[in-house]
Amino acid sequence: MANENLVHLKINGIETAVPAGSTILDAARAAGVRIPTLCFLKDINEVGACRMCVVEVARARSLVTACVYPVAEGMEVFTNTPKVMDSRRRTLQLLLSNHNRSCLSCVRSGACELQTLAHELGVTDETYFDGEQTPSEIDDSAVHMYRDNSKCILCMRCTAVCEKTQGIGVIGKNHRGFNTNIGSAYEMPLDETECIHCGQCIAVCPTGALSETDDTGKVIVALQDPTKHVIVQTAPSIRAALGEEFGYPIGTNVDGQMVAALRRMGFEKVFNTDFAADLTIMEEAHELIERIQNKGTLPLFTSCSPGWVKFCENFFPDLIPHLSSCKSPAQMFGATAKSYWAQKMGYDPKDIVMVDVMPCTAKKFEIGRDDQDANGMPDVDISITTRELARLIKRFGLDFQSLPNEEYDNPFGLGSGAGTIFGATGGVMEAALRTAVETITGETLPRIEFNDVRGTKGIKTASYNVGGMTVKVCVASGLENARKVMEKVRAGEMNDYQFIEIMACPGGCVNGGGQPRQPGYVRNNVDIRALRAKVLYDMDDKTTLRKSHENPAIKEIYENFYGTPGSEKAHHLLHTSYVARKINNYTSD
Repeated sequence: MANENLVHLKINGIETAVPAGSTILDAARAAGVRIPTLCFLKDINEVGACRMCVVEVARARSLVTACVYPVAEGMEVFTNTPKVMDSRRRTLQLLLSNHNRSCLSCVRSGACELQTLAHELGVTDETYFDGEQTPSEIDDSAVHMYRDNSKCILCMRCTAVCEKTQGIGVIGKNHRGFNTNIGSAYEMPLDETECIHCGQCIAVCPTGALSETDDTGKVIVALQDPTKHVIVQTAPSIRAALGEEFGYPIGTNVDGQMVAALRRMGFEKVFNTDFAADLTIMEEAHELIERIQNKGTLPLFTSCSPGWVKFCENFFPDLIPHLSSCKSPAQMFGATAKSYWAQKMGYDPKDIVMVDVMPCTAKKFEIGRDDQDANGMPDVDISITTRELARLIKRFGLDFQSLPNEEYDNPFGLGSGAGTIFGATGGVMEAALRTAVETITGETLPRIEFNDVRGTKGIKTASYNVGGMTVKVCVASGLENARKVMEKVRAGEMNDYQFIEIMACPGGCVNGGGQPRQPGYVRNNVDIRALRAKVLYDMDDKTTLRKSHENPAIKEIYENFYGTPGSEKAHHLLHTSYVARKINNYTSD
């Protein structure tokens, strides 16, 4: 019966069979043949626009695009005939004819999909077409990124992920013909749109047209200032992705080598954001329990993801009361470092430079938000992405693969397994449940894994019996999924839910906009999110400290400084506020 649903065909003479409805690109993959693509992103951007994936089909009148052309029984496909190769080279030459070829100084040099194809197809300087060039007009108005359309190939990946995955749609094609470019409506600067700084457009861009704002220079200046105490914290998901920048397979844990690299750069202390994730759970679980017991606004929304928070402020301002008042772990860490740690060390907080390494470009926006300066100065001074950290490591001349495994510094080096899994979608929910359930029931959980909220599915729901009360929870990642959940909350369809976790990036922080970029053929064929998340769950599984409230460092800081979760001091330093943002309504003349 199963064979009746298979289509049999040949790819370069190799017999293969794929499910009905598959494309030639699917069939080639099944046959072990890689067809080059530029615009194609599975389930997001399947438009056949770039023409790099053309193939020859026996008895067809012309070349066809493999990414959208359906297979047929008995079809014969050829992927590397002279006709095919000549077409791909010509297409690439045309793409490069108006492309800014300043490759040596480009942030994507060596990791650019266009550059890679030029090498593979033998397209050299002598084979480019001469002609008018797209001007290099850079939009760096947004705090987190820049766009240089002189390096854009109009593949539409960025617009597709912004519209379809994130449900924002603030960028698209402007003008026509040679003047076509990617931009915001009416050529508005990006910072005047509803952009929420997630950086997913950067993550999928195949060239150097989009990149995060590079703040590595600020870090170097701080490290060279003898009057400053420069400390660094690293988010849970960094350890699961940084290795990709140094040749390690996706899903390699490089935690210890990362610590060693940061220490060799000259940071006074290398701290673990997992500690602050545990701190967040203490405050957030307390807030959840308080709202449940006192009939407060429910469901409670998590507030760890700054892109999601701004999305809520932009599009669902009426639901802001549902947001947890907790700062993100990184901001909690900065506030704690510039108060508790400063007192402990005898430092003037003004002399402390707090650097965080995050998977998230939206953190560059978050550090400048109002009410993120509990000590009269920014909680975090500089936020860099995983990619920026990799650049720093290379700039400092460190041989990453030869570095030893080293431990984080105390007192903020210890985090629980619950804090570690923050980096995966569902991780915040699971961590909070471990603490909230034991707090409510006063009993030790016989099994602390909450598998219903794990996995990369966009929306997950579950219900649990907690002390005789049914607790209903929801987890969403990717803002198009968040929108679906929020619309149900707004309509009153989720009034019986107590807790909702939302992450701006699909799959959570492991797939953040600041994580290492992988080429299209990897993104289309490998579950990057699952492989990176596995690193975090494996760490959680192997540690004996798996609950935030059992972290001895957390117990100590409450005993000696914060008092109790939700205390006046904790609320002053660890909690924040939000603002309903006005969405611009533009109309054409």
